[in-house]
Amino acid sequence: MSTSSSSAAERYFNSEFVKILFIIFVVLLICLSIFLITHHENNKYIIETLELDGSAEEGDALFKMNCVGCHGITARGLVGPDLHSITQRLNDKEIIKQVTGGLTPPMPSFEIDPRNMSNLLKYLHSLE
Repeated sequence: MSTSSSSAAERYFNSEFVKILFIIFVVLLICLSIFLITHHENNKYIIETLELDGSAEEGDALFKMNCVGCHGITARGLVGPDLHSITQRLNDKEIIKQVTGGLTPPMPSFEIDPRNMSNLLKYLHSLE
């Protein structure tokens, strides 16, 4: 009798274990799908931005409207860091991710279209 109840318990345990593994697999698959979709959209934005030839003058105007409060009028830094030679410390993809994602607090994230991001990059390159 103990053999059949033991095997019934094992079957129950195995079926529950398989169910849990299946649920974990589905959750991981959903997470991976979400990551790949957002990563692709982010790469598309970066590629589109880097293909554009921005204007340093328009980037300067954009900088003065959005960035001087933290980086100062000459981009030498206040709350935020000095941005002179930032393009030597970070590549353009990293700068785009920093601006759009606000990766280092207290920097906010900015929703900026590819043309304006290209202009801002051109301006930052002019600070070297």
